[in-house]
Amino acid sequence: MRSVHAVVLPPGPRLLARLEAALDGTGPALCPLPPGLPEAAYSALLDALKPAAVEDESGVSPRHGAVPTDAAVLIATSGSTGVPKIVELSPDALKSSAHATLDRVGSPGSRWLCCLPTSHIAGIQVLVRALLAGTEPVIHPAFDLESVAAAGNVHVSLVPTQLHRLLDAGADLSAFASILLGGAAASPALLERAAGRGARLFTTYGMSETCGGCVYDGVPLDGVRVSLAADGRIRLAGPALFSRYRLAPALTASSFDGGWFVTGDLGELTGDGRLRVRGRADDVINTGGEKVVAGEVAAVIGRHPAVRDVVVVGRDDPEWGQRVTAVVVASAPLTLEEVRAHVREALPAHAAPRELDLRTELPLLPSGKPDRERLRRP
Repeated sequence: MRSVHAVVLPPGPRLLARLEAALDGTGPALCPLPPGLPEAAYSALLDALKPAAVEDESGVSPRHGAVPTDAAVLIATSGSTGVPKIVELSPDALKSSAHATLDRVGSPGSRWLCCLPTSHIAGIQVLVRALLAGTEPVIHPAFDLESVAAAGNVHVSLVPTQLHRLLDAGADLSAFASILLGGAAASPALLERAAGRGARLFTTYGMSETCGGCVYDGVPLDGVRVSLAADGRIRLAGPALFSRYRLAPALTASSFDGGWFVTGDLGELTGDGRLRVRGRADDVINTGGEKVVAGEVAAVIGRHPAVRDVVVVGRDDPEWGQRVTAVVVASAPLTLEEVRAHVREALPAHAAPRELDLRTELPLLPSGKPDRERLRRP
């Protein structure tokens, strides 16, 4: 067992050194927190984490009431209730995930570019892969369009919004060794545009509890197993799974079925054994007595040629209970009638949106994922 340090540092050499020491056991376990958190959120995270110390740019400050761990990295996430959940990841889990990714994407001499927040698993795992590959990572404090576009022969993890921006800026995507795309569902139109620009693209599915992406292009990484629960939820097993939720044994126990981690996502296995993610189980919209999987509707709308980006949510409605709402960033004029007709070609009529909310851009969380809670509010 070892102590836990909450590390409030920007991406850079100092954070990388703390991560390396956490992985090889020479330093304390690391819980990276984003600088600039509101005081209330920061205090709630520290209360849930119970670290031995907080390290920031001014130094190390010891704290009372610390609880040790056998993990190397702890990642703070928030559930649907907003209560902080802290995922404990062992050195072996992190290394297993990183090695499996390195084996899948190849190009062993290429460097890794980190332009995602290092308080999230996607950013941390970019650094872990670089450490295991023996290459010095390129670390950007944030996503800077011009700098990323000019990075050259590097592996990079992006969310769909960042890929959109690179495409709109005319970036040469063929220059990247690979692009790992995750964090949110990507529309078919986005994937086609990227492929047309020469991108070597991997769509990834995973979460903090699986050390990040564990299924690439529908195919599990080496050692990862996928199955479906009776209710359609995706179940995952393998060496990259988290150890536990910190100081939450009941939550940990309820998240496992034997050796399987039961996710909050709905999925299906295609005829060739690939995983297709249908959407979040808690994003099922109840409208007029019918259930609609928001992710499936968004996937259909995303195939419309005028749709650049889309999120589907349920908004309160006095008649329907919830109305299916398509929040769309469009590249050409688009009407609700067009969207409804397009959806009805592939899905039942009750899945067709009853509201079209056109935006110039989608509100995002710090992780780069769409802020669905904001979008549920008109």
